[in-house]
Amino acid sequence: MGSLAEALVERFSFLWIFEGCVPFLRISPVLPGVRGADLKKYVIHGGRPLYGKVDISGAKNAAVGIIPAALLVEGPCRIENIPAISDVDLLLNILRDLGATVRMINRTTVEVDCTGARCMAVPYDAGRKLRASYYLLGAMLGRFGEAEVPLPGGCDFGSRPIDQHLKGFAALGAEVEVEKGYMCAKAQGGRMKGSQIYLDVASVGATMNLMLAAVLAQGTTIIENTAKEPHIVDLANFLNSMGAEITGAGTDVIKIRGVDKLRGGEYSIIPDQIEAGTYMAAVTAAGGEVRVCNVIPKHLECITAKLLEMGAEVEEQGDSLIVRRTGPLQRTNVKTMFYPGFPTDMHPQIAAVLCLARGTSVITEGVWDNRYRYTEEFRRLGAKIQVDGKIAIIEGVEKLTGAPMEACDLRAGAGMIIAGLAAQGTSEISNVKHIERGYEDIIGKLSGIGADIRTVDVPDPERGKVSAVG
Repeated sequence: MGSLAEALVERFSFLWIFEGCVPFLRISPVLPGVRGADLKKYVIHGGRPLYGKVDISGAKNAAVGIIPAALLVEGPCRIENIPAISDVDLLLNILRDLGATVRMINRTTVEVDCTGARCMAVPYDAGRKLRASYYLLGAMLGRFGEAEVPLPGGCDFGSRPIDQHLKGFAALGAEVEVEKGYMCAKAQGGRMKGSQIYLDVASVGATMNLMLAAVLAQGTTIIENTAKEPHIVDLANFLNSMGAEITGAGTDVIKIRGVDKLRGGEYSIIPDQIEAGTYMAAVTAAGGEVRVCNVIPKHLECITAKLLEMGAEVEEQGDSLIVRRTGPLQRTNVKTMFYPGFPTDMHPQIAAVLCLARGTSVITEGVWDNRYRYTEEFRRLGAKIQVDGKIAIIEGVEKLTGAPMEACDLRAGAGMIIAGLAAQGTSEISNVKHIERGYEDIIGKLSGIGADIRTVDVPDPERGKVSAVG
């Protein structure tokens, strides 16, 4: 009962799903009627090196594509190594709303049966809360030949058009219109038809969405200039394990032979490249030695290379990396690119490390328009950062000093945590809902490697306005 009481204090809600007489527990990130993570902040007492080991969860960017893909599968589909994050909870709840049976087997395994799913509009409030809701468009078009999905939400760091998605859907025989905040799509003849598609930009989202739409299409689809990220390969492997015929994932040309149906099965999601990179950056910034467990080292080579340039040591041991940093940090230049280049989702985290590096570093953002809102928060700690367009110039300082910060998006929030861990004194981070979209138990994992970080409740300004009941 003690653990349940603690969870309630943390403002989590619990959804009990009964299969026969066996209960399964799922933690939902927002208590109905309460703003959940909006009412929390992280408090960090920085300046402590990190020691120990940390286990990496399943990949967020893979999970948010694979869960919608379950709509294409007839029969029970067991997905293992799912991360316990709010984006995953939202997607699973959307599948329930569409008529799917969702059963939590344990903390990291879910069984989804979409056999009874219905073609209906995705609930507006749920769909608009996350960027990955657009994968439901491709999955529903593939399954039902039509779809109504709210325009996507998620982090705001510049223009993220979905024109390549729409171009591909049109090539596959669908018409898409935007009405009253919804993307409304319908395939001519009720089923998508194979086609040849060239993406003007190697978009990760478009690549995955078109794979979903084409798996059950009539004929063969060839997608050229595709993105190569590990989670694209993971989605292809998931679909193939259920009976799809996809080749070329991880290259710039993907070929999809449409099949009549997908069957149920089991699949385990890959470890999270960005979560692993975040903890590697944290050790590099704060100092110490940490074993980062349950990783695919190949996926991390682009991150490892930069940390080595900055003075960290990285040792590969099977599915683990030992990261240590004892000496001074050195400057380097970073340009974010599509995989296998340095990932844009590691931009704010590496910037936090460079704030303490000797000399002047340059970061060039090669993917998104507006990644730099975090810089205002870093300056509160004493960082010296100047931004000009897509370029940031960082002059390293001897120390950062703790200060209040506000997370403006998922990866910016992770960067602020790293900066707070490396800073002297106390830092507070508000608006942590962004961080909890993509990092499972980040407070527990950091505490486990020696960080002095905790969650505290923020008084609800509306509470005093509500009349007492009972």
